[in-house]
Amino acid sequence: MLAEIITIGDEILIGQIVDTNSAWMAQLLNREGIRVKQISSVSDSREHILKALAEAALRADIILITGGLGPTKDDITKQTLAEYFNVPLVMNDDALNNVLNIFKRYNRPMLDVNRLQAQVPQNCEVILNHNGTAPGMWFNESGKIYVSMPGVPFEMQYMMQDQVVPKLKSTLQLPVIVHKTILTAGEGESYLAEKIADIEDSLPPYIKLAYLPKMGQVRLRLSGDGEDEDQLRQEIEAFAAKIIERVGINVIAEEDKPIEKVILDTMKQHDFTLSVAESCTGGYVSHLLTQHPGSSAVYLGGAISYSNDLKQSILGVKEETLYQFGAVSEQTVREMVAGALQQFKSDFAIAITGIAGPDGGTEEKPVGTVWIAVANANKTIAKKFTFGNKRVQNIERSAVGAFFMLNTLIKETTT
Repeated sequence: MLAEIITIGDEILIGQIVDTNSAWMAQLLNREGIRVKQISSVSDSREHILKALAEAALRADIILITGGLGPTKDDITKQTLAEYFNVPLVMNDDALNNVLNIFKRYNRPMLDVNRLQAQVPQNCEVILNHNGTAPGMWFNESGKIYVSMPGVPFEMQYMMQDQVVPKLKSTLQLPVIVHKTILTAGEGESYLAEKIADIEDSLPPYIKLAYLPKMGQVRLRLSGDGEDEDQLRQEIEAFAAKIIERVGINVIAEEDKPIEKVILDTMKQHDFTLSVAESCTGGYVSHLLTQHPGSSAVYLGGAISYSNDLKQSILGVKEETLYQFGAVSEQTVREMVAGALQQFKSDFAIAITGIAGPDGGTEEKPVGTVWIAVANANKTIAKKFTFGNKRVQNIERSAVGAFFMLNTLIKETTT
């Protein structure tokens, strides 16, 4: 069963807003056995919308549309759908009552443009919007299902979860789709592909392996479709076990979640605490950790010791170390991580110092040179990385490298 998602709005095409709707919808649909064939963003143009609808009907069984249902003149989705299906717009009593109740609830007078939001194409089934004034619309025409929803993310999400997906499931015979994701770090996708080539070659045609690289990480996703969910899941788990055994130390998790969340969950399980000493990453590691609820059970805090003076005063890095070896050196990063352990009284610590760029590099230490150390009371591991010349990517890669090294040390400690 194939679906296509069409998002409508000039604001998406000029980059004023990011289309988060499509990614959210695609994940939800995939869990229900509906594959997304294509995602398109189109302008607030009648001709553009009509063409997108016609082309989508050639590719997909389900066409999901978001945006262009507001009360202003630039919102033309509803009128264009009526033209596409060659039907008039009619007033829908249920949709009108919904709008009336919303304005009554907020004790505000309803304008004529809001009343017009209750007009819908004659051939649609209205999907009431319990969180806004624009109704959703369900069309079943020529063996294709079209669903038009508001572009406001939370309105669309409630409508999808509570009404659209249940209706799709009751209307269609959906296949089973099973996914298994393995999170890896420390090696590139080409290395991994070569290492597990024979396992990938042995996969049956209904199970596929995808490589999803992202800044020092690669997610390996096994996806299968069929009729018997239990049997399919068992097969995928068996292939996943082979991959995990082969990839070995580079496996971070056997599920799809961020690397820092894996670290937090593992450390919480063992009642470990963590502190950081960041220089070139400027607090990015701390941000990644603290964006997750419950991180305070593990993460104590740390220092953003950007200057050499703070490296000395907060972390206890020796002046002679900085003078002799420089801020970006193995000696300095080792003293930084030791200082974090001592000053913040944590079980584990991370330290990072480097040249993020785009300037500041030398022939001996070019932009992208980063030293990372991880430590506990019994062991310190320090490693030099040479990344590229892009500042943001260097910061992100440094964080992932630190988490990978920390994960390795935690494994050594707990096994």
